[in-house]
Amino acid sequence: MKSTRRIQLLAATTGLLAATAFALPSATASAAPTAKATPEAAASVAAHLGDASTAGSYYDAASKTTVVNVTTQAAADAVRAAGATPHIVKYSAAKLAKAGDVAKAADIAGTAWAVNPRSNALEIKVDSRVTGAQLAELKKATVSYGDAVSISRVSGTFNKLIAGGDAIYTSSWRCSLGFNVRSGTTYYLLTAGHCTEGYPAYSTASGAYIGPTTGFSFPTNDYGIVRYDSTVAHAGTVNLYNGTSQDITSAANAFVGESVKRSGSTTGLHSGTVQALNATVNYGGGDIVYGLIQTNVCAEPGDSGGSLFDGTKAIGLTSGGSGNCSSGGTTFFQPVTEALSVYGVSVY
Repeated sequence: MKSTRRIQLLAATTGLLAATAFALPSATASAAPTAKATPEAAASVAAHLGDASTAGSYYDAASKTTVVNVTTQAAADAVRAAGATPHIVKYSAAKLAKAGDVAKAADIAGTAWAVNPRSNALEIKVDSRVTGAQLAELKKATVSYGDAVSISRVSGTFNKLIAGGDAIYTSSWRCSLGFNVRSGTTYYLLTAGHCTEGYPAYSTASGAYIGPTTGFSFPTNDYGIVRYDSTVAHAGTVNLYNGTSQDITSAANAFVGESVKRSGSTTGLHSGTVQALNATVNYGGGDIVYGLIQTNVCAEPGDSGGSLFDGTKAIGLTSGGSGNCSSGGTTFFQPVTEALSVYGVSVY
């Protein structure tokens, strides 16, 4: 949610880089291979096999392994031949995607859904705005998918949560800087698309002029870009809110199970884990965003646009979520790699 300097402005309406060995989590697959493969390599194999034969992958921090879900023995053999270990599951990515289409068609504000590869199910979350009748409608629409779909309530509501992580201001609201980027000798900052809707100019917390918004995409996506038209310092770092900063040297795609941190101007630095990819959130009022990173990292109004990162790697831009940093919650992030590609810029 965007916020003013003192109060909230808007009400709620609603790649993988680390190399790892693969281990076998199920008795349905054979012995683990001796070769090692990166999560990126596993994702490439899954893409080649297609959604009918695969159902996502995730990183298990406890065993330091990546698990690749497959639905057939032929797919399992192909994954194993590539140096990874498959886990044979019941539901394919294609079937889970169809269940997601049902959730989309219901068009209920305050719902969010994503495939959880650990449970091999489409998990639909509903916030406090969803009525009993709407919940019954959603359950009726998805009952034919059985345990391929799970529905649960979350506390609060899904909001658009209006440095990396430093406060940036328009004349009407406050958001957070995601990452400083550049194209040649021209410098920009990335933030959330709902923070740049309407092409506002931005300033720092001290009132120093930064520059104008030069592009944004919201809804559907949630990213925007602001050009530095001033002498305001713009280091390629993220504010850790402890007197230090984290240098950002590259950008990467998230993977399920990845340990990440978020920096934002309301709540500072918080950490958590990536829970799902390609999540969809219906914030309400026609604002539906696709392809988001779902995490258990907390966030609050004013944190929108802030940095999601893993060490020196830029991962995402804070979009929105439910809960707060006292009780916890679910927060969604726009993948930063998409914004970098669209605008032709890079971190530094």
